Amino acid sequence: METHFDQSTDNIASVESTDPPPRMTKQQILTLLSMASVNFSSMICYSILGPFFPNEALKKGATQTIVGLIFGCYAVSNLIGSLILGKYIVKIGAKFMLVTGLFVSSFCTILFGLLDRVPAGTAFITLCFVVRSIDAVGFAAAMTSTFAMTAKIFPNNVATVLGSLEMFTGLGLILGPPVGGWFYQSFGYEVPFMLLGCFLLIMVPFNIYVLPTIEADPSQDSFFRLLSHVKIVLICYVIFTLSAGLGFLDATLSLYAMEEFHLSAGYVGLIMLGLSLPYCLASPLLGYFTDKYPATRSWFMVIGGVATAVGFCLLGPLPFLHIPSQLWLMILMLGVIGFSLGMTAIPTFPEIISHAYDHGFEEGLSTLGMVSGLFGAVWSLGMFYGPVVGGLITEYLCFEWAAAIQGGLAFLAAFLLAVHYVCQPPKQQSIQDDIRHRDESTPLLIE
Repeated sequence: METHFDQSTDNIASVESTDPPPRMTKQQILTLLSMASVNFSSMICYSILGPFFPNEALKKGATQTIVGLIFGCYAVSNLIGSLILGKYIVKIGAKFMLVTGLFVSSFCTILFGLLDRVPAGTAFITLCFVVRSIDAVGFAAAMTSTFAMTAKIFPNNVATVLGSLEMFTGLGLILGPPVGGWFYQSFGYEVPFMLLGCFLLIMVPFNIYVLPTIEADPSQDSFFRLLSHVKIVLICYVIFTLSAGLGFLDATLSLYAMEEFHLSAGYVGLIMLGLSLPYCLASPLLGYFTDKYPATRSWFMVIGGVATAVGFCLLGPLPFLHIPSQLWLMILMLGVIGFSLGMTAIPTFPEIISHAYDHGFEEGLSTLGMVSGLFGAVWSLGMFYGPVVGGLITEYLCFEWAAAIQGGLAFLAAFLLAVHYVCQPPKQQSIQDDIRHRDESTPLLIE
């Protein structure tokens, strides 16, 4: 115990050193660029469909429910792929898994762009499911290995690096809808997918050259032990409501905006900026604030959940409020949802990690990988639920009620989390927790 405290004291001394922060090596810089490209391409590949694919699918004989299932199957395949590939990443190899995942996804993206040549009806719908599912497994491989390699190369700066990479995730979310909508409106259905597929294909040799060969250690703990803690279960439900809301909007918002306000696919893509732009701009600031003041993370999630609920209830707006549907109100509420998404989502990962460390989980790659797998699994589950159930409710009721139900889920998550924090207030951080927070805030290390 005394030895550990002496090491901790040395850590504090090193943090408070006046020496200039070490610079990153060329290898680390190239690795960050590689990881950023994977985050960016994964999100733009998902979000590019929103402005125009639902309408195209309806022309090909799909119903609103089928459109929701096509969006949802991506999440299910991603969920299954993440869990399986995460378990066998040591045997497969992180670098090989990432490069192979990118290659598979690039091929599927190009193939998806050729589906407009398939006859309408069963053939088109079946191929949409098949190609989209394989694409999801490819990106599950890329994203799973990305996290493992990031944690291995930057062991003392995992939170800092992942927070920086989130900017590229938001950038992909921002550019996907308007770029996809503009290219579709200007050049047709095939061009957006061909460009994105070729971009992914170029990334394959780049990552083969840049990335080092890294071995990862298998996890020693289990998902069941993580889920035995009430706080972690509640945070997982928060994550579920966030991804369910995003999945719902991806599958239904474009059709609603086209029918209600008579907008083109290009304008729908611009409207979706109202959701993604606040998230991208606010994420770095929210991440910095919650890192500097960790005690605020819990109530950020609660307040963000309530704001999300308000945004969804006024998005339609809710029928019994008797507020007329207006374009400016919808854009404003998308902005509220985007900001509250960052406010709620960013603290979830460090909160689960902190809780796991406080309850005896080993500090290292094994726990980080397991928490990442749990996060990805729950997120994918919500991305399946949102389009499928949201599509059903929209088809049999209306968009306004479907959005209100999504808001109800977010409010329930915020309420349950608030009750838990009131009944069991967070304990004051220990000396070791403070040291760990300092370590995560240190500059990136050379070696």
